[in-house]
Amino acid sequence: MSVLRSIESKLESLFEGVFGRAFRANVQPVELARKLVKEMDDHRSVSVSRVYVPNEYTVYLSPGDRAQFEGYEDQLREELSDYLTEHARRERYVLLTTPSVKLETDADLDVGEFGIATRLVGGPRDAVNGLPAEPAGGTMIYRPDEPETEPELSEEEAEPQELATVSFAGEHHELPTHPVTLGRSKDCDIRLADPNVSRRHAEIRPNGDGWTVVDLGSTNGIEVDGRRVKELALTDGARFTLGTTEISFKQAAD
Repeated sequence: MSVLRSIESKLESLFEGVFGRAFRANVQPVELARKLVKEMDDHRSVSVSRVYVPNEYTVYLSPGDRAQFEGYEDQLREELSDYLTEHARRERYVLLTTPSVKLETDADLDVGEFGIATRLVGGPRDAVNGLPAEPAGGTMIYRPDEPETEPELSEEEAEPQELATVSFAGEHHELPTHPVTLGRSKDCDIRLADPNVSRRHAEIRPNGDGWTVVDLGSTNGIEVDGRRVKELALTDGARFTLGTTEISFKQAAD
């Protein structure tokens, strides 16, 4: 069982154990967990080499829904925080602090409705350098049986439709649908044991229908056919060199 599924089971058993079938029409803890994750995904902030996500979440509940959590609210908030933390770890998001989940009452909401507001706050000043400040913004309202609609993505934001890998020195790495860093540092997504490679050398970014490798201000740059470039649009079979390591890119339909 995955960690996320394990936490969902805890939320389900906690709720069922305390209330049984008494509140079937009310907001369910597992429903809160899944919508909190959706808000995390929807409010990503991409910096030069990291994907930051909000670390403060305020859940607004109707008086009736808030009352059902009385007696185990602290445990609920802890489980929801763990759920967000695990999702961020799986997606390789950066959290400046452990996610904070607050519950508030909003008399304007009906039973079964809830709202979620997110913020990215705190943490070292240099950690958020270059990121737009994110003040408290609008609250997303969720209603019972409301169909979820996916936001329309621009061409640059759309995820690539084909599987892609990079290979070097007998290693093969499948590329996810978010930026990945390459370099000698243990903090990089893909590490290269090459003394001629900078600690944070380059980044491969999805760009709609493909990928682009971008130099991150490294010492030796990106080399293609003997010439140095700042960035390179990757096509199937492309090869480029970081330091003395030749890397090949392969893109194939799913």
